Amino acid sequence: MKKKIIFMGTPEYARIILEGLLKNDNIEILAVFTQEDKKIGRGQKLAFPHIKQFIDDNNLNIKIFQPKNLKNTESFDDIKNLNPDFIIVAAYGQILPKNILQLCPCINLHASLLPKYRGASPIQEAILQDEDFSGVTAMLMEEGLDCGDILGFRYAKIKDLRAFELFRLLSIIARDLTLEVLDNFSKIKAKSQDESLSSYCKKIQKSAGILDFLDAKECFLKYLAFNPWPGVFSKDGLKFRNLEIYEEDSSNKAGEIMELKKDYMILACKKGSLKIKALQMPSKKMLEFEDFVKAFQNLELRKDFFSQIFPSKS
Repeated sequence: MKKKIIFMGTPEYARIILEGLLKNDNIEILAVFTQEDKKIGRGQKLAFPHIKQFIDDNNLNIKIFQPKNLKNTESFDDIKNLNPDFIIVAAYGQILPKNILQLCPCINLHASLLPKYRGASPIQEAILQDEDFSGVTAMLMEEGLDCGDILGFRYAKIKDLRAFELFRLLSIIARDLTLEVLDNFSKIKAKSQDESLSSYCKKIQKSAGILDFLDAKECFLKYLAFNPWPGVFSKDGLKFRNLEIYEEDSSNKAGEIMELKKDYMILACKKGSLKIKALQMPSKKMLEFEDFVKAFQNLELRKDFFSQIFPSKS
């Protein structure tokens, strides 16, 4: 008999998990719950959430629900009437209320090794903390935030991966873990989380991408964690699209231009320095460093320009 599933998710991470469920002959997707459509860009054009766009692009015959929140009676009735065997949740963006959690087993695919990095941005937080490994945890959902009993988990090596690369890797791991947990659900003995090891991460704000040039390693980790959004940039809004650590240990004046080459520059941090190979001015397209500085006729003018963007700090 097929397992009847309601799926709740919003970004690409969720879409890849949903694709795996759709390809499994032993699973029936009753409906998908996702976030509301949002207005984006200068024209405020209405855009579908990623997973709704996927369903629309592929002409899939799946009911889509987009409640503002799940606490209303209508959402509860919609779910109850569908009579699911399981609710699978992956980066949905809402907390499930108690009355829905009581309808059937609700399984969350959280992109961290719980109880570490509960909350809204576990992938970015693992990068910011310079972890060597992260992973995905399948968890029975409870009323609290990411605190339910663990059904299974999978590790992944994450060193030097950018966030979008890690999202992709973990979504594939989560897809396979979801199918394994559903196949073996009746045999799994769920394990409680160790609360003494728990940590939390908040939703990322755009301002998190501002670089202070105090520590080269920290700037580089931000570049990895906030790629593609919100990116990393100076206070004046100049974005760094290709950034590497040049070295980690020197003591410098933060923001000083140490070297200008044809296709990169070396920018000092208070500790260490960065190699910058591509930039983007606000509302302009990304340019490789060589193209970015072509407008300047000589090295001194170039240094003048950059010194206005990166005022030196002691």
